[in-house]
Amino acid sequence: MKKILVTGAQGQLGSELQVLAVHYPQYEWVFADRAQVSLDNLEVLSSQLDVISPNVILNCGAYTAVDKAETEQDLADTVNHLAVAIIAQYANKNKVKLIHISTDYVFDGSSAVPLNEEAPTNPINIYGATKRAGELACLVENPNAIIIRTSWVYSEFGNNFVKTMQRLMQERDSISVVNDQIGSPTYAADLAKAMLAIVNAPKWIPGIYNYSNEGEISWYDFALAIKEIGGYSCEVNGIPSAAYPTPAKRPVYSLLDKNKIKNTYGVSVPDYKESLEKCLKFKV
Repeated sequence: MKKILVTGAQGQLGSELQVLAVHYPQYEWVFADRAQVSLDNLEVLSSQLDVISPNVILNCGAYTAVDKAETEQDLADTVNHLAVAIIAQYANKNKVKLIHISTDYVFDGSSAVPLNEEAPTNPINIYGATKRAGELACLVENPNAIIIRTSWVYSEFGNNFVKTMQRLMQERDSISVVNDQIGSPTYAADLAKAMLAIVNAPKWIPGIYNYSNEGEISWYDFALAIKEIGGYSCEVNGIPSAAYPTPAKRPVYSLLDKNKIKNTYGVSVPDYKESLEKCLKFKV
């Protein structure tokens, strides 16, 4: 029986993979927390992977505190870059299939058209820079790896924009949301399904792929959709990014082109609103 290791098992994507795992009883699943697979402790990481001895690694673990990364640069780099190099090295040496999750924050936001996998990267914050370094290390150490870039991830699990909006819309009469950052959200359950479609595909085709839900929206538009589907009465006001300064700069435009993953693996990419409705049925 093939063994699938999921790192970052307590995160949004790891949690969604745990939900899906019951439908894939042909695999032995190992959902590793930080103690079992320590992405922040490079000295023990290789031996931890040896002990688990997986056939497939789904590397969902990451340092994702975008603003905090500006002051915790070393930790972000260790988890998002140096640990990825070790995992990629291990996978290459042991002929293990590796899917590594990356981000739209590897881009600077200056594009006006959806970004494909060949679009030039130019991160504008520490988080994005460490994730891009992780991508490069992964490709160097393991040319057979698959990297999936995603954006604006949310789910029933963990902390995310959808949950924050729901809470604020119940607590306040009005809220302000940035309206000049454009992209598309990703329901983690959809991404988890796409990853397993790749694992189960007849052919393994390495490289970088993009995955987010369909739609070109701002965070403000996303908030309006949450308000509408959730039936909240809170007033939602759009504001420019300049009115909501954060320690880390965000890309103004990071909409991902999904044609490669659709054409190569035939994965379905639902519309963002359809997926948001599914998620909200779970009463986040």
